[in-house]
Amino acid sequence: MDRTGRQTRAPHTPAPDPDAGWLARVMHVAFFLLLGASLARFLLRHPWEGRSPWIIVLSGTLAALYLLGPVLGTRATPRRTAWLGTVVAVWVVLVVLAPSFAWCAVPLFYTGLRTLPPRAAIVLVALLTAFVVFAQVQLSHGGLDPNLIVAPPAVAALATGVFVHAERQAARQRALIDDLIRTRRELAATERREGTLAERQRLSMEIHDTLAQGLSSQQMLLQAADRTWDSDPATARRHVRTAESIAERNLAEARRFVHDLAPADLAGGGGLEQALRGLAERESAAFRVDGTPVPLPDRAQSALLRIAQGALANIREHADATSAALTLTYLDDQVVLDVADDGSGFDPSAPRADEGVRGHGLPAMRVRARQLGGTLTVESAPGEGTVLSASLPLAPPTEARP
Repeated sequence: MDRTGRQTRAPHTPAPDPDAGWLARVMHVAFFLLLGASLARFLLRHPWEGRSPWIIVLSGTLAALYLLGPVLGTRATPRRTAWLGTVVAVWVVLVVLAPSFAWCAVPLFYTGLRTLPPRAAIVLVALLTAFVVFAQVQLSHGGLDPNLIVAPPAVAALATGVFVHAERQAARQRALIDDLIRTRRELAATERREGTLAERQRLSMEIHDTLAQGLSSQQMLLQAADRTWDSDPATARRHVRTAESIAERNLAEARRFVHDLAPADLAGGGGLEQALRGLAERESAAFRVDGTPVPLPDRAQSALLRIAQGALANIREHADATSAALTLTYLDDQVVLDVADDGSGFDPSAPRADEGVRGHGLPAMRVRARQLGGTLTVESAPGEGTVLSASLPLAPPTEARP
């Protein structure tokens, strides 16, 4: 994370190509086999000559130098380039002294192409090929064979072309893998941001439907108790006791909210009907169940209870209603919660009606219903009360995003 709050990404190091590693090991083995075979051929053809000690020493030196290659890596660093130049120089001396060592050029082709930039590698391949042709002509004892002149360059060109094509394919594959990794990281970051926003929305709805409503009720009750404290102490004390009961429920909600459990009214095990009945009694509202009750998922029960709490809070705070009623209806394919009041009503089609006199609860209710594949509708008119209906499918589809 940088100072501006943006997510930063650590530089990506390409993973080593397993095919390249396998080919490098094959070429190393081939080099030592060719070097050993060339030395054996020379010693068999020339049992002991004045140059034989030099051939043996140079062969050992070349083998020792070649063993240092893997230690220096494969990148064209100055040390790696100097090492390659030394290896090629020793090999050239060997070819001049004993042309049979020309066969070691094939692994050196690969090493040069792997180590040097493309143009420098092609120059090196051309140089090695020229010495191979020279060695083949020497081995033929001066006889001019067109095959000895044409075959080595053709083989070198073919090997170089195949290698360059393979390297380009590998580079494209690495670029594709890098793009896929970057896309996956960006997707993961986007999902984390969406998850954070969804969690914030959930938290805001939970706080609004529980703690905020409870605090609002306590404030109203304590204000009413303060107004009647001298004139009607009994009523004032009743308001205080009610506020205390609400505070106790809020405390239970807060504890369960912290632990991400079900609403406190559902924790007793009595189910949604009992929770709605208890809520209706506390809010002095009527409650009725129609249809045959069926088991509902915990999330559906929580959502319907929260919607009922929000709707009754809106009625209490904004509707000036004298009565309210909750109706829970079980149909064949859905469950419907209706909350009706005879209050002042409002115009649902008015701009931003959801956030007008009815408070901020309606948007949260809509989100709760939509998250479970349901709908929420509001029927109201000024002076004619309000009916809020929330319907959830009994077999909800895969949870929709808010």
